[in-house]
Amino acid sequence: MTSSPATTTLWRPTGPVELDLVRESGWRAWPPRLPEQPIFYPVLNEDYAIRIARDWNVKHDGAGFVTRFEVESEFAARYPVQQAGGETILELWVPAEDLDEFNAHIVGEIEVVHEFR
Repeated sequence: MTSSPATTTLWRPTGPVELDLVRESGWRAWPPRLPEQPIFYPVLNEDYAIRIARDWNVKHDGAGFVTRFEVESEFAARYPVQQAGGETILELWVPAEDLDEFNAHIVGEIEVVHEFR
């Protein structure tokens, strides 16, 4: 019997355009970064993701969503946790060129857990 790999839960605050692209992937992958987006930033806690979706995405995109997904822990460990402000403002910085490989290590589906308008 093979066991499932250990996973790490990540959250991603996102706007409606990116969310539509995730939906088109069958809830399995994040879309490629735009040229001005060299880094993909999933975050390590839900509260931080809520703050970004509610306070930034709504203002800039009219809506903000918090997604939750699982990534194989062994793979995620290659990206050191970055503290982008306060003690709980923790992110992974995934270079855009690694995103296809990152997506291949997502376990299960990306799910929307909060919506703000």
